[in-house]
Amino acid sequence: MAQSGAEIRIESLTELEQFDRCVELQLTVWGYSDGDLIPRRVFLVASRIGGQVLGAFDGDVMAGFAMALPGYRNGHPYLHSHMVGVLAEYRNAGIGRRLKLAQREDALARGIELMEWTFDPLEIKNAHLNIAKLGAISRRYKRDFYGPSSSPLQGGLPTDRVYAEWWLRSERVTRVLAGEAPTIQPTQHVDVPAEIYAWKASTDDHDAAREVQSRNAAALESAFASGLSVVGYERSPKGDGRFLLGVWDEQYLY
Repeated sequence: MAQSGAEIRIESLTELEQFDRCVELQLTVWGYSDGDLIPRRVFLVASRIGGQVLGAFDGDVMAGFAMALPGYRNGHPYLHSHMVGVLAEYRNAGIGRRLKLAQREDALARGIELMEWTFDPLEIKNAHLNIAKLGAISRRYKRDFYGPSSSPLQGGLPTDRVYAEWWLRSERVTRVLAGEAPTIQPTQHVDVPAEIYAWKASTDDHDAAREVQSRNAAALESAFASGLSVVGYERSPKGDGRFLLGVWDEQYLY
C-alpha cells in the first residue's frame, strides 16, 4: 500500500546499489531506451562533485528520486536539478514537492541561492508544481532541448523546454512556500488544453498536439523577449493549464 507523502522519508543517496535503483526507477517512470538512460555512474559523480542525489522511501521501496548537478555562471554557483521522478502509484501525494524542498534545504545550507531545471511546458501538473507550488519563475524557452526522445511520454514531439529558475531566498519563493499569494499581477496568459495528453498519445490527433506546442512556443518566446516572465500558473476544473505572465520585479540575474 502506497503511503501518504507525510510518511515518506527523504534521504541522501551515496551507494552504488542505491544509484542502481534510481536507474530502474527511470525506466519505470519514463520508459527510456538505453541511449537516453542516465547510468548509475552519473548519479555517483553527481553525489561526489557537489550535486545532489536524494531518494524518497516508503519502507524499503524507493518511491522517487531527485538528482541535481552543480553549475557555475557569471561568478555564481547554482544547482541544475536534472531529474525528479516518482512512481505512478505514489503520485499526487506531494512526494515530488517534498523532494524539491529537500533540495532547497540542502542548497541553502551550502550557501547556494539558485536552482534551475527545465520542464516540458505541455505537462500541466508539473508546470503547476514548479510555478504555483514552488514559486519558480520562467523567462527562457528552448526548442527541442534534448533532441529526439525515446520516452513515450514525449509523444514523438520535439523536446521543447522552458527553464525554471528557483531563487531560493527570494520574497516570491518565501511567500509561495508559506501559502501566500504572489504579489505580481499578470498581463498575459498562454493556455494548455487538458486534451494535450490524449492528443500526444494518439496517432490521429498528433497534429493537434504539435500545433499547440508550436503556437505556445511562439507565444512564450515573444513574451520573454518583451521582458515578461512566467509568474503564475492556473489549472481549470476540467484540467486545462494556463501560464500567467508579468513583470517579475525582483529581477535576480545570473
